[in-house]
Amino acid sequence: MDKVDYINYWRESAEHDLASMYSIFQTGKYDWALIVGHLAVEKVLKALWIKNNTQNFPPKIHNLKKLADEAKFEITEEQQILFVEVNEFNIEARYPDYKFQFFKKCTKQFTETYIKKNSEIFKCIAEKT
Repeated sequence: MDKVDYINYWRESAEHDLASMYSIFQTGKYDWALIVGHLAVEKVLKALWIKNNTQNFPPKIHNLKKLADEAKFEITEEQQILFVEVNEFNIEARYPDYKFQFFKKCTKQFTETYIKKNSEIFKCIAEKT
């Protein structure tokens, strides 16, 4: 695989996850919709990272702000705040209490707000890959 193949791999996987975010939202599993939304943004950032770096393997990190910095994606202060907020959706399975707190926070309205924000930032990043 060459650089373009790796970029396409991550971008296609990101687009699949973005579509899954919408599908999961329709089932009422709002917490999972946001978790998958985080994955979509993470993966499209990894596609951009590959484009803007010499290596074809992005770092194994999940922090969107750090990934954006390493991908050389210049972000606004508003986007930086969004990345910090969306990072909270990357929940480690070994913390069930935290997962339950997150589940309770994920109302339909809360989730709709972040689905819109995730979609907007996703589009902005994807345009640069």
